[in-house]
Amino acid sequence: MQCRVNLRAKLAGGRLLHIMATHSPLSAILAEEAGFDGIWASGFELSALYGLADMSLISMTQHLDMLRAIAGRSLLPIVADIDTGYGNAINVIHSVSEYERAGASAIVIEDKTFPKVTSLVAGGRQELLRVEEFQGKIEAAVATRQDPDFLVIARTEALIAGLGEREALSRAHAYVNAGADMILIHSKRKDPSEIESFSRAWKRSVPLVIVPNTYPDFDAERVRALGNIRMMIYGNYGIRAAATAMKEIFRRIIADGGVQNVHRDILPVEDIFRLQDMEKTKEAEQRFLR
Repeated sequence: MQCRVNLRAKLAGGRLLHIMATHSPLSAILAEEAGFDGIWASGFELSALYGLADMSLISMTQHLDMLRAIAGRSLLPIVADIDTGYGNAINVIHSVSEYERAGASAIVIEDKTFPKVTSLVAGGRQELLRVEEFQGKIEAAVATRQDPDFLVIARTEALIAGLGEREALSRAHAYVNAGADMILIHSKRKDPSEIESFSRAWKRSVPLVIVPNTYPDFDAERVRALGNIRMMIYGNYGIRAAATAMKEIFRRIIADGGVQNVHRDILPVEDIFRLQDMEKTKEAEQRFLR
C-alpha cells in the first residue's frame, strides 16, 4: 500500500510548497493531477458547499467526514483547516487526535474567539483570544500529536483584526515559543505589502505560510525572494472555480432551452468515469462477481 507523502520532509527539501483548497474527494483528485504539493481541507469551502456562512456553523464531524473521504482518494498531504479548534484547549486535544487519525498531515489553528467569522468578509467581527490562552491551545496540540511529523501551524489574525505588525509579530513569537512548527500570517490588504513587511521582520527559523486570496499578484517568484515563506495556500479557489463554472453552464442551459450547446464546453462523461476509477471497478466486477 502506498504511503501518504510526508509534509515535513517536503518542507525540508527547501521548495516553496503550493497547497490547493478542496472541499471534496473529486476536487482533491483534480488538485493532485494538476501537480499541487498538498491539499487544504478548507472549512470555508465546505461551508460554501453547504450554502452556509463560514462562521463555525459546520461541525467537526462534518469536516472530518470530508477529510476522511479526501484521504481515501488522494495520497497528497492534507493540511486541515480547523478554525479555532472547536473550543478551548481541551477541545483542541480531542480535535488533534481525531484529525491525525483521519489522515491529516497538519492542522492550522487560528487565534480568534469561538465562534469565528470568516476573515475577509467586510465588517466582520474579528475578535482575538488572549495570547496566553492561545499558547495553551498550541501546547495542547503539540502534546497530543502522536506522529512527530504531524505539523501544528499557528495562524495569527492580528493583521486581519487591524492590530498591526507589532502585535502580529508579538503573537507569532509567542506561538513559536509554545511549540508551533509554522506561522500562518494572514492579511486582507489588496496588495502584499503587509505580508512582505512581516516576512522581512520575521527573524525566527520557523517558516511562514501565506494565503494569497486578496493579493493575487503576489506570485511564487516574489514569495521565494523573501526566503522565509515556505507554503502558499490557495484558500478558496476550488469552490470559486466550481461555482463559476456551474453558474455559467446553468445559465446557458436555461438561455438555450437545453444542453445542445453547452455539452461541447464541459468535460465528457468519460472523463468523469476516469476520475471515478470506473475501469478498476469493472475489472473487479469481472474478477469477483459470480
